[in-house]
Amino acid sequence: MQITLDSPKTDLKDKLVQTTFSRTNPFQAKILKNININGAGSGKETRHIELSLEGSGLSYVPGDALGIVPSNDPELVASILEEMHWDEEAVVTINKQGETLPLKEALTTYFEITLLSKKVLQQAAAFTENEELQKLLLAENVIQLKEYCYGRDLLDMLRGFGPWKATAQEIVSLLRKMTPRLYSIASSITANPDEVHLTIGTVRYTANGRERKGVCSVLCAERVKEGDVLSVFVQANKHFYLPESPDHDIIMVGPGTGIAPFRSFIQERAVNNATGRSWLFFGDQHANSDFLYQEELEKYQQDGVLTKLDTAFSRDAAQKVYVQHKILEHSKELFDWLEKGAYFYVCGDKEYMAKDVHDTLINMIEKEGAMSRDSAEAYLKDMQKQGRYQRDVY
Repeated sequence: MQITLDSPKTDLKDKLVQTTFSRTNPFQAKILKNININGAGSGKETRHIELSLEGSGLSYVPGDALGIVPSNDPELVASILEEMHWDEEAVVTINKQGETLPLKEALTTYFEITLLSKKVLQQAAAFTENEELQKLLLAENVIQLKEYCYGRDLLDMLRGFGPWKATAQEIVSLLRKMTPRLYSIASSITANPDEVHLTIGTVRYTANGRERKGVCSVLCAERVKEGDVLSVFVQANKHFYLPESPDHDIIMVGPGTGIAPFRSFIQERAVNNATGRSWLFFGDQHANSDFLYQEELEKYQQDGVLTKLDTAFSRDAAQKVYVQHKILEHSKELFDWLEKGAYFYVCGDKEYMAKDVHDTLINMIEKEGAMSRDSAEAYLKDMQKQGRYQRDVY
C-alpha cells in the first residue's frame, strides 16, 4: 500500500495563509446573532451582532476595535448607474495595479460612493461645463464648498452638475477606495472564546431631499442575517485598555453605543474575578426602550462585578439629564475614587458628549480638590500621562 505524505512545507505555508488575517486580508466571520436591542417605540435601532472567529487565529483584548469591510447599498449603486446610463457590466480599472472589475461590482464593493471631498469635485470639474460647480470651486467660496460636501454623495454630484462629458472609467478614477468601518469590540474573548460581539447604532437620516444610510450600519441592520458572513479584522487600540492590575478601580462613561467597550471590560473583569471596584455611567433617550444591555448590567451589579451603575435618560423628564449631570451629582465620591487611583474612561460621541464630560471632570476636580482651574487641568493631564484618563471617541 502506498501512502502519500503531504509536504510539511506546503502544510505550514497553508496554515500561515489561513491564520494571517488583517486589514488587507480580512476574515470571513459567520454571523451567529444579529438583533435589535432597542425596545418598542424607540427612535433608534441598535444592533447587537455576535460573530464567530473560529479557525481565524484572531484574538483581541478589551478596548480593541473590529474593522468591517462593507459593501455599498445596492439601491444607491442602481441609482448611479441609471442616472449616468452606464452599462453595469462594463469593465473598469480600479487601481494603479491595473486590476479590473465590472462597473456594478466596483461601485458596490470597491469604491467610496457615499462621501464627497473637495478633491473629487475639483477633478470632476474637468468633465463638465456646469457653471454652478465652477462657481462653487472658486477660492472665495471655500465655506460653501465645505457645506456642499457635508452629507452629500456621488449621486448628488452627478445629478447636480451635469451634463457630463466623461466615461464611467473617468468618473470612478476620481473615487477613493472604500475604507473599513471600525467598531469598539463589545465582548471579552476570555468570556466568549472564538467570538466577537459588536454594538452598532444604525445611521439613517434625511438630507437634501434624500434618505441617507450609513454604509456599514445599514448593511448590518438590513442586508445581512444570521448565517451570513462579514469581512472583518482586529484593530488593536493601544490607547484604550484595562489597568494591568485587576485591583485598580475603574470609572466608565459610555452613553448609547459608547457602552460597547465597557461591556468588554466588565465581562473580562468578571471572568478574572477582579477585586477593584467598577462604576458605570450610561445614558440614552428613554429608560424603557434605550437602556442597552439593561438585564446584563443589572445582573453584574447584583453579583458585585459592577459596584455602581448610574443612568441618565435625557427624554424621560422635563429637563434633559445627561451623563455629565450624573457625574456632578456624585462629584465627592467620584473624586475620592480618583484620589485612590481609579482609572477614568470615556467612550462615544466626540463632538458633544466627550467634550462636556471633559469639562465636567475639570469642574469636579476643581471643586472637590479645592484647586484653581489651572491646577485641576494639570491634575487631569497628569492622570492622562499615567494612563488613568483614557478616551475612545469618534
